[in-house]
Amino acid sequence: MKLAGVRAVLFDLDGTLADTAPDLARALNRVRAEQGLPPLPPEAARPHTSSGARGLLKAGFDITPESEGYRALRERFLDFYEEELCVETRLFAGISELLAKIKVRKLPWGIVTNKGKRFTEPLLHLLSVDHLAACVVSGDSTPHIKPHPAPLLLAASLLAQPPADCVYVGDDLRDAQAARAAGMHFVAAGWGYHGEGGDPNAWDADAVIAHPREFLDLLS
Repeated sequence: MKLAGVRAVLFDLDGTLADTAPDLARALNRVRAEQGLPPLPPEAARPHTSSGARGLLKAGFDITPESEGYRALRERFLDFYEEELCVETRLFAGISELLAKIKVRKLPWGIVTNKGKRFTEPLLHLLSVDHLAACVVSGDSTPHIKPHPAPLLLAASLLAQPPADCVYVGDDLRDAQAARAAGMHFVAAGWGYHGEGGDPNAWDADAVIAHPREFLDLLS
């Protein structure tokens, strides 16, 4: 299918633009080591990456934000992550080429993530894409995070585009929910983590693509 009238592109970060799972898993396992626990295999942590600290701490310690001790473990996890933010993190295969082609088409693009600014800005700098994005909306840029539409609506405003003329690309059910609530097109990144949302084909996406190279074919 084709997406008509798209004038701007927005991307999720973790699991869509960048494979951050290895460095997040390392931070989680450093916390587990402090607690006398063995490392969690990377493949066990990976599906929870898009859910951030909440999802990873659930995978690593079977705790929720309401659990006793959650706050202390979360702060320790985030401190470890900040220390080794971009050791193994890389842009997914095909993303650099896609961003170059978007630039050729003169389509403004931006990033909308639930990741806090404390991590988003230095990570994008280390990945050498901070100067390419026309806008970056982090998890603390608005009072709400996805699946609330506020971050996407802010990004559309920063790009001076109506939400209906924007497409959001993400790898989590919350990305799909936020896009729909904002009145945007949504494309599911089949190469991402998917996590608690399960099969992206069930998210009411405009399209599910297996590789970034497929994205531009959707634009009319």
